[in-house]
Amino acid sequence: MLLSMILQAVAGAALGKVGAAVGAALAAIAAAFGIGMIGKASLEAGARQPEMAGHYRMTAIIIGALVEGACLFAIVVCLIA
Repeated sequence: MLLSMILQAVAGAALGKVGAAVGAALAAIAAAFGIGMIGKASLEAGARQPEMAGHYRMTAIIIGALVEGACLFAIVVCLIA
């Protein structure tokens, strides 16, 4: 029902643009969820073994950067298509 109302509202616009915007939004939401899970796991691991907290932090930063890079790539692909 809601989808049909949205499609009728944007009937004048190209559906490809709407699809690209939805795809970019989904990529951003997925990246935010992934980075949140990385942070959660890093904090839990640091709480269990405080002597390794620096290692866990650096690993979380590297993995977070990779997730963010994949998100930006997905957003660019969605907006180009």
